[in-house]
Amino acid sequence: MAAVNSENLLNRSARGLMSWLGEFVHVCAIYLGIAVLVTAVLGMTVPSLRLQVAQVYDAVVLALRPDGFKQDLLAIYGAAYGDGLFYTDEKGARSDAADVSAVDALKPAATSILSFSAALRASIAGQHVTGMTSTQFQALRSYIARKYRIAQSVAGAIVNTAFIVGQEKNLDPQLILAVIAIESRYNPYAESHVGAQGLMQVMTSVHRDKFESFDEGLIAALTPIANIRVGVQILHDCIKRRGSLEGGLACYVGATGPSDGGYGAKVLAERRRIALASGIPVGR
Repeated sequence: MAAVNSENLLNRSARGLMSWLGEFVHVCAIYLGIAVLVTAVLGMTVPSLRLQVAQVYDAVVLALRPDGFKQDLLAIYGAAYGDGLFYTDEKGARSDAADVSAVDALKPAATSILSFSAALRASIAGQHVTGMTSTQFQALRSYIARKYRIAQSVAGAIVNTAFIVGQEKNLDPQLILAVIAIESRYNPYAESHVGAQGLMQVMTSVHRDKFESFDEGLIAALTPIANIRVGVQILHDCIKRRGSLEGGLACYVGATGPSDGGYGAKVLAERRRIALASGIPVGR
């Protein structure tokens, strides 16, 4: 009798163990199926995630490269602004064009990542391009840094870039700064769900040809100077094509119908706030 009971106990234990193992395998299969489904969805919707991460990594590595590796490249582009786009310091003194670290930064050069470090040094030194006074530069730099929570040195470098590129394209620099504010809130690594990248949210898949002049290729979209240059070129072309500032902004945001979803109004309102903060009159 004891043997029968022992056998029954063993059978029940075996059945219980098999039932537990079956449930365990079932649960594992469910989670495995979910993992496979998520992986498949990510693989279809974010096929370039690894490439984008690699782009950010490469951009950061190049931006943080020691100065010893930068000097030869920076020296290549000396005396770039002989056309009056000199920097001035806080006392209003003009920098000599041979001062590579101050003047050379915003030249339309291929080494956009490296030259931004020079623009930062110029900003830290309180140097600014023509088209504004030192007081206006400081006010504008402080407004952007405070509102968008970025370093003042970065804000100053972006301001100088916007003024130089804006003068080149005959666009109001404060309009450029307003577009940056609405597009990315001054985050150079911002990326939209459709793949628009950088400060001015440039679609690299659409405007690939515009990055051919930069040594970094499409990675340049994640660097401030290159992104602003390409973004301003696109905005300039849009305004010319549509025949008005409002139409150009609608074109820039990709609106094809009569409504741009309020994008243009947001940009123009931010431009007015920037102009009020800086004391610089609104341009064309």
